[in-house]
Amino acid sequence: MASLAARRRAARFRPGWLPSLLVLALLPLLIGLGCWQLQRAEDKRALLAEQAAQARAPALSLVELESVGRPAFRRVRLAGHFDGRHSLLLDNRQRDGRVGVELLQPFFDRASGRWVLLNRGWLPWPDRRTPPAFETPDGELQLLATLYRPPGSSFLLGAGAPGEGWPRLVNAVDTAGLWRELGRAGLADELRLQPGPASYLGDWPLVSMGPEKHLGYAVQWFALAATLLGLFVWFGVQQAREVRDGLHSDT
Repeated sequence: MASLAARRRAARFRPGWLPSLLVLALLPLLIGLGCWQLQRAEDKRALLAEQAAQARAPALSLVELESVGRPAFRRVRLAGHFDGRHSLLLDNRQRDGRVGVELLQPFFDRASGRWVLLNRGWLPWPDRRTPPAFETPDGELQLLATLYRPPGSSFLLGAGAPGEGWPRLVNAVDTAGLWRELGRAGLADELRLQPGPASYLGDWPLVSMGPEKHLGYAVQWFALAATLLGLFVWFGVQQAREVRDGLHSDT
């Protein structure tokens, strides 16, 4: 009786070995991609929550920042002066469809006796034949900045080879290498200047893709998995029906 029931069930569903292998290969992949996008959305939510929490925390001096482990997105108080002779222009930065650069300059924090690489914001650069124009404030300044660390990686900048002119156009920056070249003790992380008289256009997006985008992609992957499974069931039922109809016509 059991074998007869199994044969009857098989007669109602006959997808074939090739579609079965295809579904066995693709279905876990699609579900896995959907789960990965869900995890990415959760990671982005945690990152945004951390940024919001650090933004509400009191600003620290550079000495205090070092003592608490340099948490990303923490606000930092600086008092000192810029070094306008060794400016870096971080290339290939776009804002609202316009091409430009970000201006990074060494800043000496008098209280800690250390240098930081301060990102003053974005500058337009529509004509590559002429260098972008910027000014460096003189004298003692009191500034507020935010410690930035790229998600999932360290702040990697490959400063141009020693001996190149200044300001130096770069695509990436090795901060430690810059301090070695200049013979200075400096912080290894990027600080982003908050809006003020010494800043250019800031408003950096923390993430290029928000959690809602990842949720949308997850829904798409799960929908593809459901569609694949539905087509597989439909095809198996159709195949079984065609086999039964063929047997009935033969009899």
